[in-house]
Amino acid sequence: MNRTSAVLAALAVAATLPLAVPPSATASGRPGTYELQGDPGGSKFEGIGTDERRGTFYVSEVTGGEIHRGWAGTARTEQWLAGDGTDGRFTARGITTDAAGRVYVAGGPNGIGTGRPDLWVYSPRGELLAALRAPGDDVFLNDVAIGPDGAAYFTNSNAPQVYRVSSEGGSWGVTRWADATGVVEQQAGFNLGGIVVSADRSALVVAQGNAGALWHFDLRTRVVSRVDTGNAVLTDADGLVRQGSRLAVVRNFARMLATLELRADGRAARLVSQQATDPARVLTTAKVLRGRTLYVDSKFDEAVAAGPYEVVTDPLAR
Repeated sequence: MNRTSAVLAALAVAATLPLAVPPSATASGRPGTYELQGDPGGSKFEGIGTDERRGTFYVSEVTGGEIHRGWAGTARTEQWLAGDGTDGRFTARGITTDAAGRVYVAGGPNGIGTGRPDLWVYSPRGELLAALRAPGDDVFLNDVAIGPDGAAYFTNSNAPQVYRVSSEGGSWGVTRWADATGVVEQQAGFNLGGIVVSADRSALVVAQGNAGALWHFDLRTRVVSRVDTGNAVLTDADGLVRQGSRLAVVRNFARMLATLELRADGRAARLVSQQATDPARVLTTAKVLRGRTLYVDSKFDEAVAAGPYEVVTDPLAR
């Protein structure tokens, strides 16, 4: 075999071999995991929001209420906003961004019995725009999504309610937008959580984790009805991620990722698959950033959490 033939043969063999990619990176050159900063006494995390235009993501810390920020192409993140009482925030749950890059943070139980805020809105530069109390005395704001009208819609885990936050005439305010009492049966534990907008932008689709149900909130009429999911098992449904007609349901302590085909109006869904997630992690929610889905490893299964603290792009068991 001459030298040219040998080189061509070697290239042909190489083309059949898997691409060598460092464990911490993907074939795109971007990190496969993102490292979050933790506190010396241990940290737990829950929500994630992404800013597609800026290539950034934000992660909320349950223990202390810090907000962390990362970039699509860099493995390390930074603490963006302090917690431990900053702006009245001692814990943080769901988080998202709007088209202007503003960051909306759900406070979970932060305001219950304390008079502290239930939610916050920040500019992309980290300036506090609003720190608001939601109507009611037992409000646990869990997750948040931006509606077609540009307002932010927050779920309440302590009652079948959705709150709406917007700036009207330069002043920020929060209202109880929908109350599904009598339709959604309140059960022990965490009720309404993850929230997304339907593909046709006519409704909100909301997860009820303890019941394993999805609910349809009509954006025009505010009428609430159960999403027909057939026999799909969705207990522990937490974060929701919709991409086109595909809806991913992150089932935290069940350690499963359910994928459904969601009708455009959000009224029905068909189960496509159930896949086991990494048994060493309790993933809570996820968001898409520049073509990849980022999942939060919460550390909720650890009495005292220990690092590494991570956001991962590969959630599945191996």
